[in-house]
Amino acid sequence: MLTILPTLRRTGLVLAISTVALASVARADDPQQPRAEAAAPAGQKGGRAGNAQSAPQASPSAAELHRLPPDTTTQQTLDLPGRNLNFAATAGSIRVFDGKGEPLADIAYTSYQLDGADRATRPVTFLFNGGPGASSAWLQFGAAGPWRLPLDGEGLSPSASPEVKPNAETWLDFTDLVFIDPVSTGYSRFVASGEDARKSFYSVDGDANTIALVIRRWLERHDRLTSPKYVAGESYGGIRGPKVVRQLQIQHGVGIKGLILVSPLLDFREFTGTSLLQYVATLPSYVAVARAAKGPVKHADLADVEAYARGEFLADLVKGEADKEATNRLADKVAALTGIDQAVSRRLAGRFDVGEFRRELDRKNGKVTGRYDASVRGFDPYPDSSSSRFGDPSGDALQAPLTSAAVDVLSRKLNWRPDGSYEVLNGAVEGHWDFGRGINPPQSVSELRQILATDAKLNVLVAHGLFDLATPYFGTKRVLDQMPAFATQRVKFVVYPGGHMFYSQGGSRQAFRSEVEALIRE
Repeated sequence: MLTILPTLRRTGLVLAISTVALASVARADDPQQPRAEAAAPAGQKGGRAGNAQSAPQASPSAAELHRLPPDTTTQQTLDLPGRNLNFAATAGSIRVFDGKGEPLADIAYTSYQLDGADRATRPVTFLFNGGPGASSAWLQFGAAGPWRLPLDGEGLSPSASPEVKPNAETWLDFTDLVFIDPVSTGYSRFVASGEDARKSFYSVDGDANTIALVIRRWLERHDRLTSPKYVAGESYGGIRGPKVVRQLQIQHGVGIKGLILVSPLLDFREFTGTSLLQYVATLPSYVAVARAAKGPVKHADLADVEAYARGEFLADLVKGEADKEATNRLADKVAALTGIDQAVSRRLAGRFDVGEFRRELDRKNGKVTGRYDASVRGFDPYPDSSSSRFGDPSGDALQAPLTSAAVDVLSRKLNWRPDGSYEVLNGAVEGHWDFGRGINPPQSVSELRQILATDAKLNVLVAHGLFDLATPYFGTKRVLDQMPAFATQRVKFVVYPGGHMFYSQGGSRQAFRSEVEALIRE
């Protein structure tokens, strides 16, 4: 999930976190002493039976009061068409410390390891979503995990059943799975108070450093350092993923065989300020949405629009409104391609930002399109308002059933019951995020080049949905087209019908799983 493009436009970028904060997280580690017994519930006294006559014990520290419960492992069987999968499911956390040994945060994870496999040769894939502020529930219960929550059709409703079903497209057949929830998402939480602790995690580099550390510590804890290792990230995971792999390569001594990016954003620069490339990136998805209303659309059907976007469209954009003929030509072509009223397109000079397109495409019927999936339409709650005051019909409706499903699986199936609330999508994280260095928006293209140059055996799979307006596929394609030959030979780019969570569609989910399996079995 990606929640941050509007914020970059509204508020600009804040200062980078201090070198000291980054170094603190980089030195973080598991506890140097044995893990404590399960803490007593808040408000109750601790201690073991038979200690009633002993001297009063010191009150537990704030860190212990906030500690997540001990890891739990349960044996599970998944009945699927043509096969049964027996596996160990572990729900737990890894505590992160600062350079002085003080606890900072507990990072929750859920892992699934197939029974009877050779740990030395069995692949393991680490998965996270984006936001920043999104838990890993989207990938776990939408695409790769052993259980799946239907995310389309009847699933697009807050009151839809949160009951999960066995996932026939789970990746567990060919790789073990570890889903990571960054701090303040899922059940992951700070155990330290104060602004410094938050700054250590709520930043581009501090976040990547922490996740890389958690991956290394999980590998050590579960004796999996020799396993083939893969990383998968969605949305803001496009920024996070290459940086995590780079940190693992150079800071933690862990090599990664493959990187899987799902609906990624790799470079914020084309989506900020007055960059003309933002209109180039979104145009093919706009047209895909318009054509989908008339019948099925595949990526190959957009070849003409992609050629126009990188050719005549961009040339007329560069000429600017100073050239009236070019501007009208561009506006009229966009109107013809999308079906939006020509007068509206001329008024906007053919330059539709995402919010304007979402409202104008079906304004005559008082409906708006989704941001995560623009093929989904919902009612505009204020159709006569001069300002845009609508949510996302393709995303907002999923948060309630997805949250309930995640809590139910963790507590009922996996027997892990933390206190506090499960945060499937925490907007407060994005609001406090430190996006980088001065006026330079974050990007991970540099790290993507570096990890491919460093390891000639590393391969990358990049997958997008046609109707995604949060991270339009053509923006990523433009970035990848600029990569050097040694990199493009090992980067596969695929586009499926669907939106940001294209895997909600059965055909796209099946095709994507096949691509992931081919990458891992290569």
